Amino acid sequence: MFTSPKYKLMKVSYFHVADDVPDGLEPDTAVVIDVLRATTTIAWALNNGAEAIAVFADIDQLRTQAGKWPESSRLLLGERGGKRLPGFDLGNSPVDVLPSLVSGKRVFMSTTNGTRSLNRVRNSKMLYTLALPNRKAVAERLLRENPDHVLILGSGWEGSYSLEDSLAAGSLGSYLIQKSKGLVSVVNDELTAAIGLWEQWKESPEACLRKSTHGQRLSGIGNHDSDFICCAALDELSIVPMQKEIGVLVAS
Repeated sequence: MFTSPKYKLMKVSYFHVADDVPDGLEPDTAVVIDVLRATTTIAWALNNGAEAIAVFADIDQLRTQAGKWPESSRLLLGERGGKRLPGFDLGNSPVDVLPSLVSGKRVFMSTTNGTRSLNRVRNSKMLYTLALPNRKAVAERLLRENPDHVLILGSGWEGSYSLEDSLAAGSLGSYLIQKSKGLVSVVNDELTAAIGLWEQWKESPEACLRKSTHGQRLSGIGNHDSDFICCAALDELSIVPMQKEIGVLVAS
């Protein structure tokens, strides 16, 4: 499939957090990752029938926009420091976005880290979100579309590196390289290192998530075993969250 002359070399880069992306770099395609837990929650919410996910870095803006929707057709999902925001319907857990709650509703979402990264690359021609459960689905979409440059962007923790996001970036990079038959070019050291991290932990991604500082932070504020299991479940979903309009993600 990918040996056809119509397919071109696809350059792929990875940046740990939004502030690492060089000014002026606007790739045609961006993939945002926040394994624990925003992009996992987004994937599961859309998989379970949410109409769309509207993401906000600013809580006041979220409340303003959510107020324009009927209460019966919206949900407020918010988290800071791993804990649900006061007055919100849900925290940032993929196991809580059940079909009975989210089906047919618009989810208004703000989290500590993931929504910042989404905001940084909001002007990309194509923007997707990735977690380990929908890794294969996103990778196959990228291989079919064959863009010139894919920018993978982690979310980190309050502006610093996160192990789990690099693990997922490495899993995506590894899949693209294996399936593209030489038509993927890794263009920065961050992605090379992430692929090496994936090779180290690919047999036990849940253990890597638990070992990460954010994983330990979640464990310290309560029992999140179900979240770890859900967030580490590789290639379980066929959903590809895609930005439909600035700040709004839909299933594709």
